[in-house]
Amino acid sequence: MMREVSRPLGEAALIQNPALGAFALWNFGLSYQAEQAERPALPLAFIVLPLVLHQETRELIGSTLKASGLALFAEKLGERRENLLAVHHRAFQLRKLTLESIAVGASTRLLTIDYDAARLRANSLEGRSKRPQLPEKIKWINAATEKLGHWFAAVPDHQIARTLKIDF
Repeated sequence: MMREVSRPLGEAALIQNPALGAFALWNFGLSYQAEQAERPALPLAFIVLPLVLHQETRELIGSTLKASGLALFAEKLGERRENLLAVHHRAFQLRKLTLESIAVGASTRLLTIDYDAARLRANSLEGRSKRPQLPEKIKWINAATEKLGHWFAAVPDHQIARTLKIDF
């Protein structure tokens, strides 16, 4: 019987996995909910991962001040029009990862799905010992998802889609 050789995971496999995606969506949800009483609409989850898991886009998020808002971020992203238009394509490509991330988040009780309202709730960590600690290599996900939550909570969903050139 041949033994399968274990290969180290590549950078993409390490970053684009449902557990990390669940954490990203949870952190996004906490930030969104801190800004607004309403929970984020479920379709917004399909925008978060394509933005934060793409290095160039993530760097633009990092270089945009939280107070600057979604419009300035989109303006920076649109300086090279193909970057802005690529967000919709990446959202389509990463929809399976987003669905798997939502499932992991729901199964670990980080997230709750309100099926009737099509909303996603990020649950608090009450009763849990502490906030999950991320390795240094991926701590950027905290700041990026917090900014997106803040920015998305400040504008209506249809404006988010229009600003980022995404067709729901």
